[in-house]
Amino acid sequence: MDDNRQILLSLSGLEIGYGTSGYKRILLPPITETASEGELIAVIGRNGVGKSTLLRTIAGLQPVISGQLHIDGRKISDYSRVHLSEKVGYISTEIVKVSNMTVYDLVSQGRFPYTGWFGRIGKDDDHVILESVEKTGLKDLVHRPVNQLSDGERQRAMIAMVLAQDAKLMVMDEPTAFLDISAKFDILHIMHELAAGRSKTILFSTHDLGMAVSQADKIWLLRDDGMRSGSPEDLMLDGAFESLFNASKVKFNIEDGTFRIRSKEKGVVKITGTGQEKFWTEKALIRAGYRIVRSGDAPLIEVLDSTPIKWKIKTDSFSKEFGSVYDLINWIRMTGFIC
Repeated sequence: MDDNRQILLSLSGLEIGYGTSGYKRILLPPITETASEGELIAVIGRNGVGKSTLLRTIAGLQPVISGQLHIDGRKISDYSRVHLSEKVGYISTEIVKVSNMTVYDLVSQGRFPYTGWFGRIGKDDDHVILESVEKTGLKDLVHRPVNQLSDGERQRAMIAMVLAQDAKLMVMDEPTAFLDISAKFDILHIMHELAAGRSKTILFSTHDLGMAVSQADKIWLLRDDGMRSGSPEDLMLDGAFESLFNASKVKFNIEDGTFRIRSKEKGVVKITGTGQEKFWTEKALIRAGYRIVRSGDAPLIEVLDSTPIKWKIKTDSFSKEFGSVYDLINWIRMTGFIC
């Protein structure tokens, strides 16, 4: 990470929530945190903890309850709506439902801070719009009606709109929600390109812990007792993620950053082999409730380096081969051979 990167967003004793002149509901203890240019930051936490409220407050869509929120060195309250929109772009989880609007029309909405009262699209604006459409992979769909797009295409169009806005800070509330696997990784790729290639600072909320751990530069972990932040690896080593789950039901594996449902241990087994075949066989056995040991009298599973790959389970007096991990695990479950 470049230590010379400029801090774009600064929160100091920030309290978020809802309030009127006679009532305030504060969701979290005061937050003090920063985000630098070019950082991809995942915001995670349980439902209702305040993820969306935090993002909406940073985007200027909800007022600050107390504390300080600075964007590009300036208090958010000192910005006019138009000038703030030059600094911050926001994408919500709401599905865009419009009729008679093309992708070009939608993306052109991102130019509103620069087009004056009449919203006239000039030559320079047109160039930015088309460039944003191309960078998000929608060049061939630029004249397609938005209501004819898939969920993934629609989300890319929303990102293109914020990209056309040319804001330094992009705030995205669940940008990959409701998307299939392919569309989800398309969006992640775009987010990486914007952060690394165009020095955009991207804050995005997600319920996908695996995605946050594997993709984000930094994680903001919201808990009832406040925010924990750091690289995914820092939070993993600190055991911070375990607070997201009921420890009696879910086990965190610090070796690979995954969680699994706790189940009654059904037996122990040894395994030999190499490479990805051994790795995924171990994962399947652990998921099925079996503990891997390195020594002792436990039954042995050999991952055979053959074409095609085969699996052999054996003891001193018995051996049996299988053609797939599925067949291996199913046979063990049906027979109760390992205990």
